[in-house]
Order: sequence, then structure tokens, then C-alpha cells
Amino acid sequence: MALTDTSIRTAKPREKDYKLADSGGLYLLVTPAGGKLWRLKFRSDGKERKLALGRYPAVGLADARKARDAARSQLASGADPAREKQRQKIRAKLSAENTFAAIAAEYAAKRKRDGEKGWTDSTAKRCEYLLSRLAPSLGHLPIAEIEPADVLAAVRKIERKGQLESARRTLQLASAVFRYAVSTARLGSDPTRDLRGALTAPTVTHYGAITDASRVGALLRAIDTYEGTGITGLALRLAPHVFVRPGELRHAEWSEFDLDAGLWAIPAGKMKMRKPHHVPLSRQSVAILREVHSVTGPAGLVFPSVRSRTRPMSDNTLNSALRRLGYTSEEMTAHGFRALASTLLNECGKWNPDAIERALAHGDKDKVRAAYHRGPHWQERVEMAQWWSDYLDQLRKGADVVKFPERQAG
Repeated sequence: MALTDTSIRTAKPREKDYKLADSGGLYLLVTPAGGKLWRLKFRSDGKERKLALGRYPAVGLADARKARDAARSQLASGADPAREKQRQKIRAKLSAENTFAAIAAEYAAKRKRDGEKGWTDSTAKRCEYLLSRLAPSLGHLPIAEIEPADVLAAVRKIERKGQLESARRTLQLASAVFRYAVSTARLGSDPTRDLRGALTAPTVTHYGAITDASRVGALLRAIDTYEGTGITGLALRLAPHVFVRPGELRHAEWSEFDLDAGLWAIPAGKMKMRKPHHVPLSRQSVAILREVHSVTGPAGLVFPSVRSRTRPMSDNTLNSALRRLGYTSEEMTAHGFRALASTLLNECGKWNPDAIERALAHGDKDKVRAAYHRGPHWQERVEMAQWWSDYLDQLRKGADVVKFPERQAG
């Protein structure tokens, strides 16, 4: 006889478990403690099996019958409902563990140890910060449950603050995390693939740089008058001579320098292109570094933070110093020393463009050409480093700027 709501409600516990049968293998198990548990008895592969369907009254009679019917449909299609339920539990557990925050952290860890293609320390810090801005909205969500609208809403919070480039880069990083989840079989597809063009495109701006030789002398003289922290002033004085990226200068360590040989060997892990880079040091560069050495040497960071010798100076320190000297961000930046050197070295016509590119540590898209040109320009770069420092000295002293001959179109 089929069960009714009344017969279920009035069922009393006994000394031992007992069953109240419904139909189609469904029954209610009543325990001595008063529990009322739905069970389904079925046969699979010739063996009798049981499937738990929930506890009464959380699961009522109608819902228990629906669950019974769904299980019997699985049986009819050749599936074992008990095994399917176990698989669903495993999937639910994995889904709960595979949150966006967890996979983003896993992805970041992978990118930091990706060999030549791995993130530098500065890149890792910036990317992890941007991903952390998604944590309040997406971090706790299972990655498989995140919809395009969820991601768009999260990055638009950044966009509404006027941080267009940060919003664009954060969306790119989110997409990378989703693609990583796809490649590790935890997600079917990247939900951001259709969001291209959804954000306002930022206006491309270039690093402020003085590239007119007639103004470089004034800049160098201004740097000589800098009255801020001594280490900052020395870093400013060195920057135009070596014209490395600001991050490479800030993270420089004394172990990388051979001042007697006039050489700075930057390891691959600190370079944007993830390849070791050697910088020939002019007499002027060595003199500045020896002055710095007397303050921060002989070990550790060359240009540490004023707050801690174990941390490099802030990435905004040199730019702030230039602002104090009266140069706006549109006029001159720490990164602008590279454009300054590149422009004037190319304009003078004395040096092979490949030697200049090597000095700037630019990547070569032609791998064959890059391999061929790995070493041939070293001696030229040594000579160029000294010529460049001598030329800067001329400009600093206010000598007449010699106009370089116009290069013939080739």
C-alpha cells in the first residue's frame, strides 16, 4: 500500500529500524532515534543496491517519488544511480575547491616558474595585485559557475574608477586564468572569450622622455642639484649612463657587478625578455657606483628602500625625484632615459643599430638573427658606453651641441 503524508507523520520509532514501503522500490526507513530516511532499493548488474534519497521532512513524499523516478530513468538508460550520485558528490567537492581565487593562485605560481617565459618578480607582483582586485567579486566562486556577466561586472568596477588600462589588463589576466582552468580539465570554456571590446579602450600614452640634445644638458645639471635622499640622487645620476629599465636598476645587487672589469651582469630572472643581459660600464658609471658602494655595499641591493635594506627602492622613487626637479610626467620619466639614449645614439650615426638594440636589451623576433648577433657587438657596445658617457658630460657642461649629420636613406 502506497504511503501517505499522514502515515509518514504518525510513524513512531521502535526498538529496531523498520521500513514503510511505498512503490517502485521506494521506502521510508524509521530508526529507533526517530529519524525518517528515504531509501530506494534497486538492482544493478544483478545485485541489489540501495540509494539514499534524503531525510523526511526536508524531503517530502512527492519529492522522494520524483527522485525515485529520476533514478529509475537512469537505470533504464544503463546507468547506476548510486554511482552517479557518488560522482556528483566528487564533482561538487572539486567545484567547491576549484574557486577562481584558488586557480588564479595556482596559475600565478606556474607563471613564476615558467623558465624563460616566466614572470619576473615585478611582473608577478603587478599581476597578482590585479588578480586580487577580482577576489571580492569572483574569488569565492567555483570557476565552473562563473558567467561572462560576473567577470564583466567585476572589471567594470575598476573601469568606473577611470583605471582603463588596469581594467583591460585585469580582464586579460582573468582570461588567462580561465584558459589555464580549461587546459587542466576543470572548465569547459573561457567565459571571457566574448567580452572583447566590452571595455573602454585606454588612450595609448608613451613614457615622457627628453630626446632633444639641446635640453639634455639642463636635465643632467638639474639631476646634479637633487637634494633629496642621497641614494635616490645617485640612482638618478647613473640612470642616463646605463639606460636600463627602471626595475632592473632598482633590483640591482652588488653580486652582479665587477667594477674593476667595468661589467654589470643582470640575470635572466630580472630581465623583461627573460635572458641574461650584460651592461658595459663607462668610467663615469663605475665612479658613481663606487660612490654608491661606500653607502650600500658590499652586498645586497645597490639601491635599497629607505625603510628596509632588504627591499628595493619604490618603483615611483625616481619619477617622484624628477617631479621634484620640476619635470612633469609628460616631459621626463625614469623609463624615458632609454628613449633618450636610443634616440641620440641612433641619430649620431656612429653605431650599428644592432649594437644599440643589444644595449637596450630589446628582443629580436627573428630567432636565427638573434642567435647570430648574440656576441659580435660586445666590443662596439663597450666603446659606445664610454662614448655615450663622455657625450653626456659634454652636454652637462653646456658645450655647444654638435649637430649629427643626417643619415642617408638606405
